[in-house]
Amino acid sequence: MSYFDCVVIGAGVAGMTSAIYLKRYNLNVLLLEKSAPGGQITQTPNVENYPGFSNIDGASLALHIFSQITNLGITYQYGNVIKIEDLGKTKIIYTETEKIETKAIIIATGRKPKKLGILKENELVGRGISWCATCDGMFYKNERVAIVGGGNSALEEALFLSDICEKVDILYRGDQLRADKIVQQRVMEKNNIQIHYNAVVKELVEKENRLVGIKLVEQEEIKELNIRGLFIYIGYEPDTNFLQSLNLILDNQYIVVDSKMETNISGIYACGDVIKKELYQLTTAIGEASLAAYQVKKNLEIVK
Repeated sequence: MSYFDCVVIGAGVAGMTSAIYLKRYNLNVLLLEKSAPGGQITQTPNVENYPGFSNIDGASLALHIFSQITNLGITYQYGNVIKIEDLGKTKIIYTETEKIETKAIIIATGRKPKKLGILKENELVGRGISWCATCDGMFYKNERVAIVGGGNSALEEALFLSDICEKVDILYRGDQLRADKIVQQRVMEKNNIQIHYNAVVKELVEKENRLVGIKLVEQEEIKELNIRGLFIYIGYEPDTNFLQSLNLILDNQYIVVDSKMETNISGIYACGDVIKKELYQLTTAIGEASLAAYQVKKNLEIVK
C-alpha cells in the first residue's frame, strides 16, 4: 500500500491546480484521475473568459496546466476510486486495483453531463448521440445535427458545429436562451443555425442501430427532424457516487464545504465543480483549489 501526505482525486483544472500548490509546499502529493487529464474543459472549443488568453481552446489550456504537473515531477496515475475509508488521522482510498493511505484528500472530480433519460439513448451513444461536439463533430461533416440546450455550452458547440455541418438545430425547452448575450448574437448571425423554442425531444429514431432522426414536441406541435447527430448539453451532475460510504454532507449530490474548502470530515477537502456553490467557472475553481491546498498544508503543519 502506497502512502502520501495528500491525494488529489480528479485531474481537471481544480485538481491539477491543487496538486501544483501542494508540490510547491514540498508535500508528497498524488494526483489520481480515471480519465484523461483536463476534465470537462478539454471538450470546450473556445475559452474566452480566462485571464491571460483572449481565446484558447480548452484542450490546449488543460495541456498548459498539465505540463506544469510534469515539470514539477508530481506523481500522476490512473485510478478509478470506488471507496474512501476515514480512519481519523489517516484515510484509505480504494481504487479498482490498489489501496492508498494518506493524511489528507482533496476531491476535485467535477461534474458529468446529464442525459435526456429517454429510450435508446444509451444504445446510440457513439452512434449519433454525443456530449462532445469538439470530439465527435467531424463524424457529421456536411450532415444535419441538433443540439439540446440553451446555455453557453450548447450555443458555443452549435457555433463550432456550424462550420462543419450543413445545418444545426438548437432545441431548447424554454422560450428564452440562457447563454451570454455575446454568444447568442454570434448564433443569430449564422445562416445555418435554427433555434427551436419550447422544444422537447420525445423519441430517438434509429435505423440499423444508428440515429437517423428525432421526434419532438415544439410549441405543443409534434415534429420530426431528420438528423444524424444529437449533442446533449442540458446541464451537469456532480461525480460523487464513490463517496456513498462516507458521511459527507451533500446538497443535491454536491459536496458541501466551508469557507476553507473543508468538508464536515476533518482532513477531507473539495474544490471545483463538485462542490455546492453559486458560480461554476474556471477562475472560481482555481481559487478554491489553491485555498484547499493551502489549508491542507496548514493543517498538516499543525499535526506535525
